[in-house]
Amino acid sequence: MSTTESSKLPPFDPADPLGIDDLLGAEDLAIRDTVRSWAADRVLPHIAEWYENGELPGIRELARELGSLGALGMSLQGYGCAGATAVQYGLACLELEAADSGIRSLVSVQGSLAMYAIHRYGSEEQRRQWLPGMAAGEIIGCFGLTEPDHGSDPAAMRTHARRDGDDWVLTGRKMWITNGSVAGVAVVWAQTDEGGPGRGIRGFVVPTDAPGFSAPEIRHKWSLRASVTSELVLDEVRLPADAVLPGVTGLRGPLSCLSHARYGIVWGAMGAARASFESALEYARTREQFDRPIGGFQLTQAKLADMAVELHKGILLAHHLGRRMDAGRLRPEQVSFGKLNNVREAIDICRTSRTILGANGISLEYPVMRHATNLESVLTYEGTVEMHQLVLGKALTGLDAFR
Repeated sequence: MSTTESSKLPPFDPADPLGIDDLLGAEDLAIRDTVRSWAADRVLPHIAEWYENGELPGIRELARELGSLGALGMSLQGYGCAGATAVQYGLACLELEAADSGIRSLVSVQGSLAMYAIHRYGSEEQRRQWLPGMAAGEIIGCFGLTEPDHGSDPAAMRTHARRDGDDWVLTGRKMWITNGSVAGVAVVWAQTDEGGPGRGIRGFVVPTDAPGFSAPEIRHKWSLRASVTSELVLDEVRLPADAVLPGVTGLRGPLSCLSHARYGIVWGAMGAARASFESALEYARTREQFDRPIGGFQLTQAKLADMAVELHKGILLAHHLGRRMDAGRLRPEQVSFGKLNNVREAIDICRTSRTILGANGISLEYPVMRHATNLESVLTYEGTVEMHQLVLGKALTGLDAFR
């Protein structure tokens, strides 16, 4: 390419080296910038203190603000939801997790799990009762699937729902439930006697003020510290017949909700990676050793180049999956592909960024270690590395290695 031809090209942008923003329309960019500005104003000035103290103060106010932004149930249609595209929802997830994984988890559990379950499988009465308040952030929701002894194998769950006349009575425990102790409604999955193991699983919309329901908060976490995490205890919780989600029976229900939430993780993990990379890049430009910035040394530049490659490959992958979701062509195996790759690469980017920051990398004055520890949880929840490897292995070989 000649010098004249090169001069006609747009300048190289270190923040967008592949020109991915060219894939976005004006509305996409406006939504992204709005969420980024909100996070910069409401989360970033406080997040290190929240993380250090292991709390998320003002979560109800934050939820209402996120509702005002249209970020709750963002890609759902009607009932006060924004009706955004999958790509727009993904961009919001990226910006929220660039602030902190706990904030993205709040939004993801609210919209992609609790609201999505009611929207897709609930009755019209359930949708009208719960979704407008949840979209506005006036009602916080949680999603009860994982149990103390059953995470990757939800078909073996012990939480049980039995018929008693026209009512249902729920007994059991759920574990590691985001938003649990502040939720006004819980979507809880339980075994019933309507089929064999796993086939009779039903979802229930449980008001958290129902007698027998409690949600003690889980403390002493070293990850997702700025997030509300709880146990759900259901002690003979009596519900009317219309509390059941009528639209689905079996594991297909909760697993489809998880696939929707995992899609947000594909984007969100790249937000945590971006924040860590940007911190390392700025540090490399300004930190001097041996009489010059450390960014001028070959080893540091190699780290930065490798991180940039994986970061923007991951964002491109998220965009591709988002376009497929908007076209109604996104398969669960493809979501597994994205979650497996992007969270794994995001953790590596955080760890490499920490090496560039040296000892300062462990300080909460920088976001790197906070993002790295948060991503250890993201790596595990909504499908561990091993489970997504086996999902892809089965898709590739046609052979089921789960059992």
